[in-house]
Amino acid sequence: MKTKHVLTAEDVKKLLAAAEAEAVANNWAVSIAVVDDGGHLLGMLRLDGAPPISAHIAPAKANTAALGRRESKVYEEIVNGGRAAFLSAPVLQGMLEGGVPVTVEGQVIAAVGVSGVKSNEDVQIARAGIAALGI
Repeated sequence: MKTKHVLTAEDVKKLLAAAEAEAVANNWAVSIAVVDDGGHLLGMLRLDGAPPISAHIAPAKANTAALGRRESKVYEEIVNGGRAAFLSAPVLQGMLEGGVPVTVEGQVIAAVGVSGVKSNEDVQIARAGIAALGI
């Protein structure tokens, strides 16, 4: 049997706090979602002024990164590269840049999705949250 790493509730709080701090420091109004490796929501935060749609997009990006075991940007690039049929892939609704997997010892254990600003800024916020875990 293998040992499986998981985020604790405290890990999720720490990640969300660090991601929030990054967003606030840059004056970015976003929604931030954390999911487990199966794409199930563990925690979410919608900052003041974040667009209402971002509360739907952030968890979708996180879900896509968790289930796909890679950044959601990869799927956006596939579609933009001309493979429009990939839009019919089941379950993957957040095929936009901004979903980042959390990896420990080569295994995806969770993912973070951010929505509300430019895609690369969404990723910056997600990575700041993940960095707070020290993994």
